[in-house]
Amino acid sequence: NWESNLAAVAGLREAVAYARSWGLDAIAERVGAVAESLRDGLREVPGVRVQDLGQRRSGIVTFTVEGVAADEVQARLRGQGVNVSVSAPSSTRLDTERRQLPPLVRASVHYITTDAELDRLTAAVGAMVTPAG
Repeated sequence: NWESNLAAVAGLREAVAYARSWGLDAIAERVGAVAESLRDGLREVPGVRVQDLGQRRSGIVTFTVEGVAADEVQARLRGQGVNVSVSAPSSTRLDTERRQLPPLVRASVHYITTDAELDRLTAAVGAMVTPAG
């Protein structure tokens, strides 16, 4: 590149300043709380299974939806403007083989993720397993 992306540099500068205003410990605490809130919400949805283990979990929430393949969950959510990814068994071979896991839906929260966004994701996933009434 012969040119510099000044807009990206300016954006990064603002993002770093914002993160520094929070502090790393506060960010870690917030991400953990947001992720646990999402896990709790998803656990309340019949047919959804949160797959995360461990005492100290990250901001990545993995889950399955009974009767709906992970890539289909991703596509349906994308259609509603919700971004998730799919974690293939080849990405976590030891855990996948030990627990016999299928591909998992992977939602990554951030310290700026809102409760409304969590509710939107949970409702969208719930609509996949709840019969239309």
